[in-house]
Amino acid sequence: MDTVNTTDRLTHLRELMKKHGIDIYIVPSEDSHQSEYIAPCDARRGQAPRQHRPLSMLTTYQNGRYFNQAEKQLDGNWELLKQGLPDILTWQEWTAGQSDGGKVVGVDPTVITAPDARKLSDKIQKKGGKALVGVNENLVDTVWGNDRPPRPNETVKTLGVEFAGKGFKDKLEDLRKELEKKKSPGFVVCMLDEIAWLYNLRGSDIPYNPVFFSYAVVTPTTATLYIDSAKLSDEVRSHLGDAVTIRPYDSIQEDVKLLKETLSADPVASEDSSAPKAKARFLISNKTSWALSEALGGEEKVEEVRSLIADAKAVKNETELEGMRACHIRDGAALIEYFAWLEEELIVKGTKLDEVEAADKLERIRSKHDHFVGLSFDTISSTGPNAAVIHYKPERGNCSTIDPKAIYLCDSGAQYFDGTTDTTRTLHFGEPTEMERKAYTLVLKGNIALDRAVFPKGTSGFALDTLARQFLWEEGLDYRHGTGHGVGSYLNVHEGPIGIGTRIQYSEVALAAGNVLSNEPGYYEDGSFGIRIENIIMAREAATNHRFGEKPYLGFEHVTMVPMCQKLIDEKLLSPIEKDWLNKYHAEIFEKTKGFFEKDAITLGWLKRETDPIS
Repeated sequence: MDTVNTTDRLTHLRELMKKHGIDIYIVPSEDSHQSEYIAPCDARRGQAPRQHRPLSMLTTYQNGRYFNQAEKQLDGNWELLKQGLPDILTWQEWTAGQSDGGKVVGVDPTVITAPDARKLSDKIQKKGGKALVGVNENLVDTVWGNDRPPRPNETVKTLGVEFAGKGFKDKLEDLRKELEKKKSPGFVVCMLDEIAWLYNLRGSDIPYNPVFFSYAVVTPTTATLYIDSAKLSDEVRSHLGDAVTIRPYDSIQEDVKLLKETLSADPVASEDSSAPKAKARFLISNKTSWALSEALGGEEKVEEVRSLIADAKAVKNETELEGMRACHIRDGAALIEYFAWLEEELIVKGTKLDEVEAADKLERIRSKHDHFVGLSFDTISSTGPNAAVIHYKPERGNCSTIDPKAIYLCDSGAQYFDGTTDTTRTLHFGEPTEMERKAYTLVLKGNIALDRAVFPKGTSGFALDTLARQFLWEEGLDYRHGTGHGVGSYLNVHEGPIGIGTRIQYSEVALAAGNVLSNEPGYYEDGSFGIRIENIIMAREAATNHRFGEKPYLGFEHVTMVPMCQKLIDEKLLSPIEKDWLNKYHAEIFEKTKGFFEKDAITLGWLKRETDPIS
């Protein structure tokens, strides 16, 4: 993670800012579809989640996952503000404060959401700033020039109903029923994973995410897919048939302007015949860009909602749930083989391996398994102090050699036709310190507590977060990331709107049977070690002796099949209930994965040792 010299780029950028009359320029991390992971052509800010480039100074905002990484990579042009720490302003507050005296703040309106733009504009004006303006020319792209990578144009493929569990025409019908309930003439879809899910299509335009650049518009009688037609094979065209109209990707802005003209002509009938008829309003997600919202006519012409598709997609059908079970058994077998191999190489053979070489081996092992497509994110293969960098990414030729006497943390996942995996295990191949064993066991206790939770329907992930942190809190310890995120079904490894953590949006969405989430408490000591234990869990109805208020109760079913590290467990800190849970979990792992290793004595021996019952 070398420091990057940004002086020349910034000089050019400031010249463009003067040309456009901009005093402060915001560079969000997202693309035009609010994607978390982005294509190389949209990586305008490197690894900084949000950058602010005033003419007089430069500031980058980071959250806790990236503090260490940012400190290593930023050059002297930047001031790092650590988002979430005490007395640190939010990026909106900082921007508004810098805008006093009538300064103009600019942003590309395609990469900021309409709600965020409105809130920021209000803050700017209250602090004495002149305005937030949309700059249609992305200034960073201009600086980037010919060095900017081209937009991906990969072929789109169909996903069979044997994996999707439901045909796309049925999904369209469900969406239209929701439009009818809301008396809306249509829904404009901008999130790439929502479009892929809706039409049972998958792509590869963004690394690790099986999505493709597109927009969609669904009305009670039509469905339109905005996409570069060169991406569509004869198979995809046949799959969509007459049910979906294909339009060029770049025509979305002009087409929605035409839709705007139809809105005023289509008033919504009221049950009260004497009441004035309200104007029909298109639905858009609260993730829709400021530019697209304005093209539709802005607040007066649209209704911003949590995406109807996101809510439906988050509740997996039985085919998708069974796929998650199956792919996690295969993926667990791959990780078990990898950890056994790694121990054999490091300890028995004394092989020197760096973090990337190890990660490459894991990918090769995964690729042998049925339905494998690729990785679901960059493998975090981290040794010793690197494990304390929460989203560490080892770089080929510039990473650490794995130290068999230190903590090794591996956070990895894969895409399979029948599901998406995300597993973190922390191991030690030597003799861990007392603090390492204690921290690991406290994290394990939190993982078990969340796994065992039973809660009434209507409970949010916000309410469950403390279950995973409680044992760390008792020792005055904590971690600076969420406890769990939603997981897609052969889609994005991070999927909204659900999650487990302290983000306020997690309090707005109740967990439901069929949700798939991660369970990943951790603990990190900068410069020393890091610990994280991550399982994938599925919300299911729980059998309880009573049903207070006639309300159903939910619990979790874990699907990750990889043992915990016996060497790092301090059994004295585990209760009898926790020991029983761990022994049953390990017995389940052994039974479900042993068949993969009938001709692999080394891996089978490792599996037997790591799943031995504790007393």
